[in-house]
Amino acid sequence: MSGRRDYYRDPSAPKANNLVPGGSALVVDDRGAILMQRRSDSGNWALPGGVMDIGETLEQCVVRETKEETGLDIEITGLLGIYTDPEHVIAYADGEVRQEFNITFYGRVRGGRIAVSDESTEVRFVHPNELGELPVHDTVRLRLEHHAEQRARPYLG
Repeated sequence: MSGRRDYYRDPSAPKANNLVPGGSALVVDDRGAILMQRRSDSGNWALPGGVMDIGETLEQCVVRETKEETGLDIEITGLLGIYTDPEHVIAYADGEVRQEFNITFYGRVRGGRIAVSDESTEVRFVHPNELGELPVHDTVRLRLEHHAEQRARPYLG
């Protein structure tokens, strides 16, 4: 679990040297549970998602990454927020240090079957009352809080 380390509002964080557009999906089932994966690189629970490939839209990226990481086919249904806080950086073992650049979309399951990928050790719908017991990075918790607030407008920050 040493391939990635997230820093958030940490004065000892390394300086960012890259900015990569990415997106995540916040998918809720009919019981209010949220689709999450336990990342194999950090051990934290997170929303499925990843970075864009050339030739695709960010929405296509999020649909593709969600399928790759969870086995589920989704459709995008809305926008939770835009997360670009320069105080959140992600350091990788190869020396890359990214400033956060994530757009989190709402999604709905259209098909598929839950499956673990090489990027995760577990994938499941997590009920909000379980989140306090699970390792979840502060920046993912922020997105989950924004979802719980049922905001009328997307978060911009």
